[in-house]
Amino acid sequence: MPVLTDKTVLMDSEGIRRALTRISHEIVEKNKGVENIVLVGIRTRGVPIAERIAASIERIEGTKPPVGVLDITLYRDDLSTLSYQPIVHPTELPVDITGKTVVLIDDVLYTGRTIRAALDALIDMGRPKTIQLAVLIDRGHRELPIRADFVGKNVPTSSHEVVSLQLKDTDGAEKVVIREFKEN
Repeated sequence: MPVLTDKTVLMDSEGIRRALTRISHEIVEKNKGVENIVLVGIRTRGVPIAERIAASIERIEGTKPPVGVLDITLYRDDLSTLSYQPIVHPTELPVDITGKTVVLIDDVLYTGRTIRAALDALIDMGRPKTIQLAVLIDRGHRELPIRADFVGKNVPTSSHEVVSLQLKDTDGAEKVVIREFKEN
């Protein structure tokens, strides 16, 4: 039976911190400050990344942008293949996103289908002025014409590999790894 095993560590905790700090500076610079910005993390790993970016922006600007949580379960185009009873978590947006600049945040950008689902979900919540995308890792292999505005690291990968963000709070380790399937 195939098992996922760690192949390469792409980033350690310090690398993750540096990448998120750089993304924070880029968000502030591109938007000429943080007025009317809302950070929205895609469940699951996008949420802690959004919270870290908000804390970093607060250190830079002295103002912490609001952080929302987006659940895209019902917007996925592969919902019928997931399970008969998908678990839906609440979407929590602390402010009305209409007229705001929304920075959508996720851990790994791959085919673009998660982001497409997130865009559909956001548009159902309001009409943002603009939507920007920030990801920790862009691994390529796009199936849709979606590109990130802010990228922590571009990593060319094989379609047989999995890029995984592990966080201390949820996984006991703080790193980004490439994993691959190996036969037992």
